[in-house]
Amino acid sequence: MTKQRRSVPGVHPYDGPAGGWGALKATAIAVRTQMDNLTAPATLLRTNQPDGFDCPGCAWPDKEKNSTFQFCENGAKAVTWEATSKRVTPEFLAANTVTSLLQKSDFELEGYGRLTHPLVYNKETDTLQPVEWETAFSRIAEILQNVDSPDEVEFYTSGRASNEAAYLFQLFAREFGTNNFPDCSNMCHEATSVGLPQSIGIGKGTVSLDDFDDTELIISIGHNPGTNHPRMMGTLHEVARRNVPIIVFNPLRERALERFADPQNVIEMATYTSTNIASTYYQVKAGGDAAALKGIMKALLELNASKGNLLDNDFIAEHTQGFEVFAADMASTSWDDIEKESGLTRESLTQVATLYAKSKATIVTYGMGVTQHNKGTANVRLIADLLLLRGNFGKPGAGICPLRGHSNVQGNRTVGITEKPSAAFLENLEKVFGFVPPKEHGHDAVKAMEAMAEGRSKALICLGGNFAVALPDPEKCFPAMKALDLSVHVGTKLNRSHLLVAKETYVFPCLGRTELDLQASGRQAITVEDSMSMVHASSGKLKPASEFLLSEPDIVGRMAKATIPHTKVPWMELVADYSIIRDLIEKTIPGFDKYNERIAIPGGFRMPLPPTERKWPTPTGKAIFSVFDGVTEDLVVEGEDVLRMITLRSHDQYNTTIYALDDRYRGVFGRRDILFMSDTDLEKRGLEHGDLVDIETAVQGSKLRLENITVIAYNISEGSVGAYYPEANVLIPLDYIDKESGTPSYKSLPVRVVKHAVTA
Repeated sequence: MTKQRRSVPGVHPYDGPAGGWGALKATAIAVRTQMDNLTAPATLLRTNQPDGFDCPGCAWPDKEKNSTFQFCENGAKAVTWEATSKRVTPEFLAANTVTSLLQKSDFELEGYGRLTHPLVYNKETDTLQPVEWETAFSRIAEILQNVDSPDEVEFYTSGRASNEAAYLFQLFAREFGTNNFPDCSNMCHEATSVGLPQSIGIGKGTVSLDDFDDTELIISIGHNPGTNHPRMMGTLHEVARRNVPIIVFNPLRERALERFADPQNVIEMATYTSTNIASTYYQVKAGGDAAALKGIMKALLELNASKGNLLDNDFIAEHTQGFEVFAADMASTSWDDIEKESGLTRESLTQVATLYAKSKATIVTYGMGVTQHNKGTANVRLIADLLLLRGNFGKPGAGICPLRGHSNVQGNRTVGITEKPSAAFLENLEKVFGFVPPKEHGHDAVKAMEAMAEGRSKALICLGGNFAVALPDPEKCFPAMKALDLSVHVGTKLNRSHLLVAKETYVFPCLGRTELDLQASGRQAITVEDSMSMVHASSGKLKPASEFLLSEPDIVGRMAKATIPHTKVPWMELVADYSIIRDLIEKTIPGFDKYNERIAIPGGFRMPLPPTERKWPTPTGKAIFSVFDGVTEDLVVEGEDVLRMITLRSHDQYNTTIYALDDRYRGVFGRRDILFMSDTDLEKRGLEHGDLVDIETAVQGSKLRLENITVIAYNISEGSVGAYYPEANVLIPLDYIDKESGTPSYKSLPVRVVKHAVTA
């Protein structure tokens, strides 16, 4: 008998597939509420087209231009959100104090529309007011020139910045004298950037879209493509319809990994049918990824011992090192520990190993459900180990596929946005530009915020993003922002980080991807690198939201020119013609040969990926097996009542940008104050669906709480709970991180959940 549950406002099951008519309806609503109905269709049809702009909605590559449109529901939301007809005018800002605006959510703030003027904070009136561009640059330069050390300044980069803007930004910071480069990658896939080079010599994925045509098995771990990389759904849909097994490991049952109806499939749309995506779905416990991966590999090694010929012994002998120590660790790891930590049975993990052994070409895809742990780097390396066992690198249909969110987060890192630059890169900068860049490693995102909180950093310049809100622990981060001498934010819309005003704060409006960028040499194109290392051009055509907007390269160039009196960089020449920026990228970074020539070709070009040729740029020239000691993360606090909390994005969300308050596929509408919990865990705690609860961080020395949250029964693994990001960031200590990569543990936080005490 099905348990009768109370009715909870805004919570009711969604029975449809991902995609389908629901996606088309949501797209229509986004267009109607944000854009002019006459311009919207033409704008959307230029998305991801050769002479159009790159969608800011995700980093999944473009397929061949053989379909009617190249955008998805969430891509359409991203485009219409940027190309909105709504405006934040000086009159609006004069009538609304910063204090009052800071009480609004980011959803409300961004919903007001596009910024139209460069702004400065006026402390006397507590408002943001217009300022002349040159006046602002001059004052910023004066402050920066008077810091005690360049290392007191933090240069933050969002993944939506183009290669050209990011390259100028790193050039500005390094000529200024610092390697402080906190960026959004530090909060998502830094574990990939740190872990994969240790295993295969490069911090990028090795698969292409063509590999999905040739693969015989996909293992999907810790990601929700329907929301976070939605264009991937078309690829998974095609693979599933070829009856290729897709094995999913995820704590929650996510609709997009269960059933998907392709809006471009006439039959599915006409018949209201859909395609099953996952052939098998394993609900691993939050934080149990390492145990599950070790279980699959332990089972494979056991099967190989009894049946033989299940490993690619020739590949292991020729291309790898460390196998013997790795295998010994697998043998010594107990099945009891694996089952307890992963929440999965030995039988299930052996079934996965059996399927893996039969596949001649396997792809493993993974997202932040793998990386945002305090053992995230180790998780990534275990995935590489699994692929190495059967030689799944450097052959068609096989490889590792980290799923990045921002459309150019990978490109930013490629062109120099890193706090740990290589000696070769710094030498190239010195040779080409004639200044000596700093060699000491700088701050990542967490270290930057810690330096700000301790008063060691005095200024923050943000090229996009919502820095303080994206990081954990607002109790520590928000006051740190307000204590700065200077904060500068470049963006298209207001967010809460902008309103955490320092002693002096500037907010600069910039052009969006969809807008025409005219410089002295004419219409400009920028370039981005997708998650499969394809670099291609992007060029908008819409009339800018305001005549006062500047492009990101222009803002960076003018600020740098004003700040560095005897600069060696011809900033205004670079701003006038972005092709000159690309020439300089070509001169200083390997892989960009004939940069301008190759981006003129539709689809662009692919950056070098040595592992695809079975070449390993590691210190030894071989791929390296890793050893994960035991099966657990460092939970800090144990106990029968301790659960592991995952932070989640809703379906109407892109990182901290929230398009609407619905989470359609999970059945939550008009609200975000929700905690997802299994029926078993509810019963253990004497709770019922719809109860109000308080969540307490179960980390020693931490007393963080999130109160008055509605708990709902959901199909999530026992021992795991889920809450929305960024609201649940209040529970995550700033220093609860993966020590190797510095990534905050957004996906496996030990918590206790107690019934909310109602006071009279």
